[in-house]
Amino acid sequence: MNAQVIVLNGGSSSGKSTIARALQELLPEAWLSLSVDTLVDAMPARLTAGGDGIGFADDGVVDVGPDFMALQDAWITGLVAMARAGAHLVVDDVFLGGGASQHRWLAALGDVPTVWVGVRCDPAVAARREAARGDRVAGMAAQQADVVHRGVAYDLEVDTSRAEAADCARAIAAHLRSSRGDRAD
Repeated sequence: MNAQVIVLNGGSSSGKSTIARALQELLPEAWLSLSVDTLVDAMPARLTAGGDGIGFADDGVVDVGPDFMALQDAWITGLVAMARAGAHLVVDDVFLGGGASQHRWLAALGDVPTVWVGVRCDPAVAARREAARGDRVAGMAAQQADVVHRGVAYDLEVDTSRAEAADCARAIAAHLRSSRGDRAD
């Protein structure tokens, strides 16, 4: 399989964005890195305060409403269109709905060759990263560490609390090569 899309799913501060950047440097083709954070950042402020959009509770719980879901569906459809047009994509996402979130992606992707990667991180490690970043609600990393993986099927899983992001990216690249039948260099 010649993958067109790599979906990195993991909780907040698990290392998805760092892995995505490492993949961009490592893979021979040009891969665009796009994150659900890009979608949230592009939304009007009124939709990032809860209600029908997306809300962040003081304990780190993230709630999404129908307006967010509609925008996310449009975003996913747009990303799939980019892949169908020939762009290679690394998608950094947080499957708040676990397996249901993956099913939304599967329905949109159809026959687009996709590699599903679970990015795991020990909740305590993710919480330390979250605190060091200073741009996340405290508790989000620990709250999401396991829930985002429930019911999700992966081609490969990596753990950034046990390996550096660059090593995780190398494992993903090796998986891509082996699924294509390429020899390792």
